[in-house]
Amino acid sequence: MTQAKPRLCFVTGTLNALAGAERMTATIANALAEQGYTVTILSLWDPASCFALNPAIRHETLFVQCPSFKRAYMATVAGIRRHLKKHRIDILVQVDTMLSLFALPAALGLGVRHIAWEHCHFDEDLGRRARRWARRLAARYCTHVVVLTERDRKRWLEALSPRSSVVYIPNPLPFALPAQPAPRTTKTVLAVGRLVHTKGFDVLLNAWALVTQRMPDWELIIVGEGEERHVLEALRDRLGLGTNVMLPGALSDITKAYEQASIFCLSSRYEGFGLVLIEAMAFGLPIVSTACETGPRELLVDKRDAIMVAIDDHLALANALLDLISNRAEADKLARAAGEKAKLFSRERIVQAWGALLR
Repeated sequence: MTQAKPRLCFVTGTLNALAGAERMTATIANALAEQGYTVTILSLWDPASCFALNPAIRHETLFVQCPSFKRAYMATVAGIRRHLKKHRIDILVQVDTMLSLFALPAALGLGVRHIAWEHCHFDEDLGRRARRWARRLAARYCTHVVVLTERDRKRWLEALSPRSSVVYIPNPLPFALPAQPAPRTTKTVLAVGRLVHTKGFDVLLNAWALVTQRMPDWELIIVGEGEERHVLEALRDRLGLGTNVMLPGALSDITKAYEQASIFCLSSRYEGFGLVLIEAMAFGLPIVSTACETGPRELLVDKRDAIMVAIDDHLALANALLDLISNRAEADKLARAAGEKAKLFSRERIVQAWGALLR
């Protein structure tokens, strides 16, 4: 007799944000629903979703807007518990270790299996000291902690000696592998990410000011939205880059941007994983990336499938971009290697790993 698949709930802050964790929640939940799992997604706030969900998935919300969780702590715990009981959830996936602070007490006595899904790296708390306590809770009381890189898995084991099983499952491509790589016929460098300090777009703009001195006919497109838009626009204008730097905002279909680019650049000061890197690799784009401790340093190999430079070094970033712009043979070599590596992150491969974990 075939054992029934467990009922799953993904609990997250919101799905109404064009960001990596939210995109991955929708991607993995959809894939598991397609495989016959009963899946719900419980957003703490905002009933909207930036990402299409499989019709079989129930998406419910506790609050219309983001509340003060200090004041709404007990209401949040009670709301999660109601959802777990109503849908008879077997496995609760917390799409951020911070959610352990709510999810673990919410499920007391219900026999629910907990999986904490870490989207940062261990040594980054994103300015929230409570995240450190939440990680300790997850390491002690969750059945599994899923991390995005092998480097981070080793860091969890080294720092916490967790009772939980710490499992490395990388993010998958959120779209099918393209049938053809990007033609790379435009004079365009692409960068993608939220317009926030950690993405280092200020460094990239300073680098681009040097690139344009030698390559004035090339343009830089930075796709994304965020709180630093006005700061970055002011810097762009101060550097005299108004005609060859575009900030079109966030795009619902990012694949068009990759198709129309010739080089991809990641200028981040920090990355938990770097989903945009595997997206760019899937389109066969040569990559220039900062050597962030986790993410880029695990996903990329310098001079094999990318050129890597130090964080916060706009001169090195400019020189690497100029090298790829002026050396087509080197760019072609990196592009081929990147395209091959992208196959390791196909949705099918990663969903198989999730399926094994859930069993």
